[in-house]
Formats: sequence, structure tokens, C-alpha cells
Amino acid sequence: MPDQIDIAVIGATGVVGEALLDILSSRKFPVGKVYALASERSAGESVAFAHRKLTVENLATFDFSRVQIGFFSAGASVSAEYVPIAVAAGCVVVDNTSHFRKDDDVPLVVPEVNPEAIAGYKARGIIANPNCSTIQMVVALKPIYDAVGIKRINVCTYQAVSGAGRAAVKELVQQTTSMLSGQALEVEGGARQIAFNAVPHIDEFQENRYTREEMKMVWETRKILGDDDLLINPTAVRIPVFFGHCEAINIETRDKITAAATSELLAKSPGIQVLDGVGLGQYPTPVTDSSGSDPVFVGRIREDISHPRGINLWVVADNIRKGAALNSVQIAEILAKNYL
Repeated sequence: MPDQIDIAVIGATGVVGEALLDILSSRKFPVGKVYALASERSAGESVAFAHRKLTVENLATFDFSRVQIGFFSAGASVSAEYVPIAVAAGCVVVDNTSHFRKDDDVPLVVPEVNPEAIAGYKARGIIANPNCSTIQMVVALKPIYDAVGIKRINVCTYQAVSGAGRAAVKELVQQTTSMLSGQALEVEGGARQIAFNAVPHIDEFQENRYTREEMKMVWETRKILGDDDLLINPTAVRIPVFFGHCEAINIETRDKITAAATSELLAKSPGIQVLDGVGLGQYPTPVTDSSGSDPVFVGRIREDISHPRGINLWVVADNIRKGAALNSVQIAEILAKNYL
């Protein structure tokens, strides 16, 4: 591993960009120079890194030959335009957007699941970070998949508003404040209110009536596990929580596994913390457990009373940390150690 690696964080003023800088510092990544990049309108602002402030620079004029790794988290359209520029300058890109995830020659990586895929970055100079809801699901399911196989996954997600960015967090605050103050609520464009509600609509609807968020879980899980025959049926719901996605997962395994064996298996697996009691509060929730934390939490492990090889899981993780920033840094750590 090089003694120091110069890096750029693109989208440094967003919630994921801020978390990236925090995690790079806390995990003592071998950082040399750090460049915080964003759009021209954000240039000149400052962001925190370690015990100092970084001045945000304009992405459009940045010379990527100055860095070895670039973390992109500024949206798919930004990645589409600037990732090729970064790669051409010799920068290896860890992309947190959806733009390159489906490309066959771009590895899609969750370090606890398929770290060996990172080697494929040499084809394009890009490593893709999966969708947040996919990441926590495959971390929880990979040990079971390896032990007894999985034929089918039914998953319902309950996703925090931070998954839609800082503006969505502010919108939830404003709507909640208005409603608790007895003020009229104005929601633009026909959208449903998010305060005190549950909205089964994340990203755009596709021709098959699933949303793009739901289909990401299908495409990405199959690619990460290398199993195009895996059956996946997702429903994605936005709920009025700030940080932390929850997933109710039901799987049909190929071979029988008990709830007890599942719990024991997951408890010794990397990146997972099992909270599987049956008493009051002895299960993970986003507010009390995952928000601001790194592990993927798993609880409510039980055998499906409707299927002889069914297992139910409740999976919770911080969508900004493990679902985005931490996963990106873990990728970069392996990249730096084994390939740079």
C-alpha cells in the first residue's frame, strides 16, 4: 500500500460526501492531499475533514491527474460527464451513483460479499458502489447463500428520506413542523406527503410496474452474487425516518436451515451485528441502532410458517454510511492495499 494516496471527493457538500470525509478520517485511510469538489455554485464553501476545513473547489475545472482515487457521489449525470475525464487522467474512480452499475466491465462491489471483483477495475478504471438497499441485503444474505443456497428473495424496504438527499431531509423537517403547528401542508407536483406517511414510490416506475429502485435490487443482487437465476421480488417504500433503511426479507433456501443456525451463522459473519431477542426492544431499529453506525443489523430471525425452507429476517443499516460512504471507503482500502 502506498504511504499516502491523494484523493478527491466529488459531491463533497452532500450528505454522502460529508460522511465520506468523516469515515476516511476515522478509519485512518492513508490520505495525502484531499480535494473537496462540487458544482460551481458550491465552490468556496468549506467542509470538515479530520480537524481542519477544506475549501470546496469547482469540479468542472479540476485536474484529476493530481489524485489517485476519486469518490463520486454527486448524481448519475455528473458521473456520466466527469468519470471518463477522471479515468483518462489516471484516477481510479469509486462511483456511488447508478450510472455504471449495470456495465458488464465495471465491477459492482460489496467488500464483505465479493471483494475479489475489485480486480476488474483495470478494464475501465471504475468500481461501482451498489444501491444502499442492495448493500445491506446482500451483506445479510451472503453467509446464508454460501451455506445453503437461496432460490428466491421477497423483500420490502422501508427507506429513510436521506436516501433522496439533503433536500428530502429538509422537506421532512418542514412538513413535520407544519403539521405539528397546525399549518396547512403544501406538497408540490402531486407527490404524497412524507411526514407521518409511507410512500410506496422511490424513483421512476418501469414498464413492468416496479419502480427503478426496486429493479436495482434485482439487477444488482444478481450481479454481485453472480447468479442470474436468483428470483427477487422487491417493494420499496419511503418512510418518515431521517437515517437508516429497514428491510423485511423472506428467503426460500435451497437446503433447509433453522432460525438458530441462521442466527449463529450471521453472528460470526463480517459486517453484521445480530440483535435477535424476542423481548421489548430486543431487535434493531434505525433510530436506536443503525443511525450513525457501521454494521448491518439483523433481527427477527424466524422460520417461515408457510414454507419448509423459508427464513424471515429484519435487516437495518445506516443508508448513508454502510449504504454509501463506508462501502466506498472499504472498496478503496482494498484497492489501495492490493492493487495500487
